[in-house]
Amino acid sequence: MSRARPDSVPGAGADPLPAPPLWEQVAAGFVIVMLTGALIGPVFAPDQGETPILRLIWLPVYAVTLGLILNRAGRMFAAWPAWLILGLLTLLALASRYWSIDPAVTDRRVIALFMTSAFAIYLGAAFTGAQLPRLLMHTGVVMAVGSLVMVLAFPSIGIHQFDNAGLWRGLWYEKNQMGIVMVASSIAAAAVLASPGQAGRSPWPALFTLLLCVFLTLATQSKTSLLCLLLGLGVIAGLWAMRRGGPALSVVLVWGAITCAGVGLLVWQQNSALILEALGKDPSLTGRTDIWESLMRRVAERPWTGYGYSAFWGKESVPAHYVRLETGWLVPSAHNGWIDLLVQVGWPGAIMVGLAMLITLIALIVRLGGQGFREGGFSLAYLMVFAVLSASESVLLSHANLPWALFLALTARALTPDPLPRRHRVTVPLARRREGAYLTSPRIVSN
Repeated sequence: MSRARPDSVPGAGADPLPAPPLWEQVAAGFVIVMLTGALIGPVFAPDQGETPILRLIWLPVYAVTLGLILNRAGRMFAAWPAWLILGLLTLLALASRYWSIDPAVTDRRVIALFMTSAFAIYLGAAFTGAQLPRLLMHTGVVMAVGSLVMVLAFPSIGIHQFDNAGLWRGLWYEKNQMGIVMVASSIAAAAVLASPGQAGRSPWPALFTLLLCVFLTLATQSKTSLLCLLLGLGVIAGLWAMRRGGPALSVVLVWGAITCAGVGLLVWQQNSALILEALGKDPSLTGRTDIWESLMRRVAERPWTGYGYSAFWGKESVPAHYVRLETGWLVPSAHNGWIDLLVQVGWPGAIMVGLAMLITLIALIVRLGGQGFREGGFSLAYLMVFAVLSASESVLLSHANLPWALFLALTARALTPDPLPRRHRVTVPLARRREGAYLTSPRIVSN
């Protein structure tokens, strides 16, 4: 009597946990929309100032966040490495109140930082595999349609009227904000299309979301967003080709990517001014270099402490006043995540965030063959985008910001082990028993 071949593991590419119920997805999507600042800011604070009503609006968001975390308590415990990273960063931000130039603002923003980051860890631990990019795709298409409504029906909100006149900004204050959100949604939709679990599903919702979000990204004419879009979609396409083509093609693609990156860096170093002019940018990056030079002089005054978490850019801030005098305009932020970290929490904060990004990158590469392919390459693609974005936008260690939340969600995904598959035994039909198969056959079924 010959043995039957062992059953193969079913559900290749399936997510290790079932998708959260619809109510939980809607609640998580609501918090994601709030983190982007969509519509709420332009309607209730058109001058971009902080008002009491905006603080009250965030109270139900925090309540929803706590409810979602408690609902997934088991997965939250499993994500303890991400909680450890969050704890260290939060403690540093909290400690900065003792030398902050505005302790009251620092206290409020530290609470917001912790709640935003806690939601991010929940997001990364609860939505496994392709579930996270699929959730982002769904929320992204809602915001994309809402942006089209604003542009067509309420152009005074949806289109820039003075600075950057004619460029689309949708539900947000600025075109760059819309570009960042649309890039994240585009990458999510592309990852859903590239994920193995998409087999058997209709591709049209993801394809529609991808095309619409790419169109809106182009409508902003944000060069940073365009670069991030090309990078994110390129990483996903490369990982998809590696999964389909096998080891030989993977080696060729990796070698080609490294070579192109090296050549690109060399060309940039020798011809950066010409490249910027070709892109419609002046060599000062629209005044960013002047801001950075002025800020680095402020950093030199407090290199190890900074001026307090989220306190530097207040209206009454003396060091920010010097920056605005030196640059000749009302600078709202550093337009560089790393320099913004330095003026807030000094070199210790920048080093800690850099280590967190490095740990996340290493963990994602280690898990690339399993989780990375299962999710369509979303995590690695977005991490690359986040790294580029941090060089031109103040998105690091932010108290209410989607890019930072998504990065910490990737950290949680990378450092939280997938649940072990549950084994059960399936009875073999009588006909197979007569052919010599075992009475029962072990089969692995994902939880």
